Amino acid sequence: MAATPPSTGGCPVHAAMTTSPTGCPVSARAAEFDPFSDAYQQDPPEYVRWAREQEPIFYSPKLGYWVVTRYDAIKAIFRDNITFSPSIALEKITPTGPEANAVLEQYGYAMNRTLVNEDEPAHMPRRRLLMEPFTPEHIRHHEPLVRKLTREYVNRFIDDGRADLVDQMLWEVPLTVALHFLGVPEEDMDTLRRYSIAHTVNTWGRPKPEEQVAVAHAVGNFWRYAGKVLEKMRQDPDQPGWMQYGIRMQRLHPDIVTDSYLHSMMMAGIVAAHETTANAAANAIKLLLQHPDAWRDICEDPTLIPNAVEECLRHNGSIAAWRRLVTRDTKIEGVDVPAGAKLLIVTSSANHDDRHFADADFFDIRRENASDHLTFGYGSHQCMGKNLARMEIQVILEELTRRLPHMRLAEQRFTYVPNTSFRGPEHLWVEWDPAQNPERRNPGILQAQAPVRIGEPSRHAIARTVVVESVTRIADGIVKLRLVSPDGRALPRWTPGSHIDVECGAPDRSRQYSLCGDPADEHALEIAVLHEPTGRGGSAWIHGQVRAGDKLRIRGPRNHFRMDETAGKLIFIAGGIGITPIAAMARRALELGLDYELHYSGRKRSSMALLAELAALHGDRLHVYVSEEGRRNDLAALLGRPRVGWQVYACGPKHMLEAVQAHCAAWPADALRVEHFESDLPQLDPAKEHAFEVELKDSGITITVPADKTVLASLRAANIDVSSDCEEGLCGTCEVRVLAGEVDHRDMVLTKAEREANNRMMTCCSRARGSKLVLEL
Repeated sequence: MAATPPSTGGCPVHAAMTTSPTGCPVSARAAEFDPFSDAYQQDPPEYVRWAREQEPIFYSPKLGYWVVTRYDAIKAIFRDNITFSPSIALEKITPTGPEANAVLEQYGYAMNRTLVNEDEPAHMPRRRLLMEPFTPEHIRHHEPLVRKLTREYVNRFIDDGRADLVDQMLWEVPLTVALHFLGVPEEDMDTLRRYSIAHTVNTWGRPKPEEQVAVAHAVGNFWRYAGKVLEKMRQDPDQPGWMQYGIRMQRLHPDIVTDSYLHSMMMAGIVAAHETTANAAANAIKLLLQHPDAWRDICEDPTLIPNAVEECLRHNGSIAAWRRLVTRDTKIEGVDVPAGAKLLIVTSSANHDDRHFADADFFDIRRENASDHLTFGYGSHQCMGKNLARMEIQVILEELTRRLPHMRLAEQRFTYVPNTSFRGPEHLWVEWDPAQNPERRNPGILQAQAPVRIGEPSRHAIARTVVVESVTRIADGIVKLRLVSPDGRALPRWTPGSHIDVECGAPDRSRQYSLCGDPADEHALEIAVLHEPTGRGGSAWIHGQVRAGDKLRIRGPRNHFRMDETAGKLIFIAGGIGITPIAAMARRALELGLDYELHYSGRKRSSMALLAELAALHGDRLHVYVSEEGRRNDLAALLGRPRVGWQVYACGPKHMLEAVQAHCAAWPADALRVEHFESDLPQLDPAKEHAFEVELKDSGITITVPADKTVLASLRAANIDVSSDCEEGLCGTCEVRVLAGEVDHRDMVLTKAEREANNRMMTCCSRARGSKLVLEL
């Protein structure tokens, strides 16, 4: 959208039906935008696809808001809570009339700012004081209750063959958990249950004028009763519960945790912990049953559930949008937005932005960056209860997949309560044949349970099953495995330099192997494995146990050894089994018609994998060095003179890589890229380390990293999401941006130039050289 008033010739982009507050013409589709329409309720990301692709910010005259739709812009808005105030997050989207307002006044309704909608400097001190019960360590204590409740509700309909999961389980379980989490006395739970939905309708919905008075009475009763329950809690503040925790904090910090604040949080907390989780669980089950392959996969492999939950939250979360108030003149997506403007930031649209999520509309429970979603918000106002919600949905899915794997969606039309922000189906009818219930044949199934991951799932959990199509001996001590999908489906695409992680007999014995096949072959992945009797056991297991027809669990592919296809010339250097990623790179260079050389060293020809294939493909571009034959790669001659525009890629034994790095010391920055076989990262020794502080710029908090803990572990303990996988400094998964402070780099991923730039680090192993780091988290 043009940011300046139109000229006399009119806006060259839009047909002017009306104008925004800045004078810019409003396009026809922007003028039609209605978040209360059925099309928006059914599928918000699809409803605003046109905007995401063509008009990422537009003014909605019907709503009186500017609407923002793309990932980067929305994340930037969350990051800057000064320019983009959360103060209107709970403002009534539909103003109530004088009669309804009079009703609220008679109840003494005085909803105050809460953690959701208060500005600085009040917000962060309160958030820090009240955060502890939301950390993974404390959330874990609530898992037994969630599991007990879920089983009890499933027991009620397990033999019926048909159920409305919303009415018969999903509405009740999160509400009961929310009330327990808050510490509400048992005798008050039923009354608060009846009042909770009115608050949502009052704030985000569009009640008709004749409905507003009834809603106001319900909200007023909710407010009054919440106050009575709070007073009861004050009589015994040492009981468990977040509200009792807040009462105890009030004793220590009465100026920060005030009476009115606790009353407001009591009411807001019930809605926040209940409705969003109930809707998210319903959305997740609906989405999984609409994708039978995904449902089957989590039924067969419950370890996939944590990441499946993240993908469900991304693809079809329960938070469609949030709101912000612009406090100063600014630009969003290049458009001038004035101070005082109201924003509707459509987070569900951001979660479908192809600029951040590859093939974003595709539902993939193994998506590696699924947890980048903005459903929980981001930064200092990110949802504190995110890990409680994650845990509840995991437990619900685990119980249903184990007890009702044959469940399917019944024929129905899904309806939603019209509102801008919260969404979930009002009903979710499912069917199954009770005669096929697994527990009828195996009662012991009720005793099993999958591990629940509290916090963001590790990449360790994103595994897929493949079948070993063939095991071929390709050199002395080396076998090539060709891996295919069990059902013939295409496997994930990959690029040269990629590797996969193979579970070698157990989930905790995972080994990385570079892909050496043809990236164009979408139906198979190929790895070559050298038998190392003195290694860590992975190769010995593969050589001794794996046969054609076996099933393996793998993760990936992923790539932190990417080839620069714009280089003037490529020099590929491989030693031994290090040929595996290099072979794929050389194949790609040949296909693109790039200038390249391939230098391959080994002890003897019989132990050099892929040699005949490489010779046939690359002809005189291939240079072979066999030490048994007295020929060695002269690295000084090959690399002695630095070349601008050339790139060197090396993979092989440690001594070879060290020699290559020494000879490339004078080359331009980032001219050399190296792939390591294994990490030589030593065990963390507290006696040799020092504690330091890490300031999280976006979250507004500072944490201490003790001498005996990694940055990654300290971030997780503070409820901060960071992905991880190998935790050995090899894979690059846990990388974060560094804004200030000097990093003590200990990873095997970053190049020399990347380390010198000092703008990113691997949190699993690297530390601070000084007393403080500032991270973009």
